Amino acid sequence: MLTWKKIINFSIKGNPIPDKRVEKTVAEWKAQLTPEQFRITRLKGTERPHSGALCSIHEAGKYNCVCCNTPLFDSTIKFESGTGWPSFTQPITENAIKYERDTAFGMVRVEVMCNTCDAHLGHVFPDGPEPSGLRYCINSESMQLEKVL
Repeated sequence: MLTWKKIINFSIKGNPIPDKRVEKTVAEWKAQLTPEQFRITRLKGTERPHSGALCSIHEAGKYNCVCCNTPLFDSTIKFESGTGWPSFTQPITENAIKYERDTAFGMVRVEVMCNTCDAHLGHVFPDGPEPSGLRYCINSESMQLEKVL
């Protein structure tokens, strides 16, 4: 199980090695993604709170990266944080997520990205529920739900 200490360590000393890498040009990403998906995932944008389609959905399945389809989170670790963004306590695998220190807007946070394609997903905070105490606060536009049938 990932802990806040381990996440900080990844953001300082380097991230886990992904299973694969997906790299595309800006033109290729723009052709594949909607303008809003491109703004959020490739330009590090965010969606307004409570506006994302996946915020209040709690169906069984996997939440995959909208850019490269890498599984990021499982519905079993999704929780209602009240923040207005889908929230999770752990990634699906330790190497699914990449972590970087983010000092934008006068704050110090930890940005989370897809470790396969570097898509911006959101941020992680140490104020989630036990046992991990983590809250991955993720933009709906950066993921797609692969429902379990």
